[in-house]
Amino acid sequence: MYIWFLIGRIMLGFYYLYSGVHGFTMLSALSEMAAAKGTPAPGFLVFVAHVLLIVAGVCILTGYKPVAGVIALVLFLLPVTFIMHAFWAEKPAAQMNQMIHFTKNLALLGSALMFLAIPRPWPYSIENYRMRKRVEARRTREALPA
Repeated sequence: MYIWFLIGRIMLGFYYLYSGVHGFTMLSALSEMAAAKGTPAPGFLVFVAHVLLIVAGVCILTGYKPVAGVIALVLFLLPVTFIMHAFWAEKPAAQMNQMIHFTKNLALLGSALMFLAIPRPWPYSIENYRMRKRVEARRTREALPA
């Protein structure tokens, strides 16, 4: 059962990691799009948005500090969803495309929040590995003669 969680984590983690890294190759174009939507300091905020995606991707992929990854996703997805994909404010020709992005982002937000319900440390995660090493070290110390 844990293997499916790991596979899903890898897929989702790489999705966010790729999106964050790829966004850095398009900062200028994405900043222009954000400016057109009325975003203040679009260059800076687009940069921060892609840093958040990279942080989230690494956290989910490795299982290290997953709550920080979820927070990064919430900080990214909420404003992007409601500002950049406000389908109700678009012309009819663009409404469907923006609605697809809007609902996709809501689904991604929901999946991010579900990670909070999974007990930690996650299986096959850095946190799990570190916890096992600490337990092992403690047992070794306890086994040593006084």
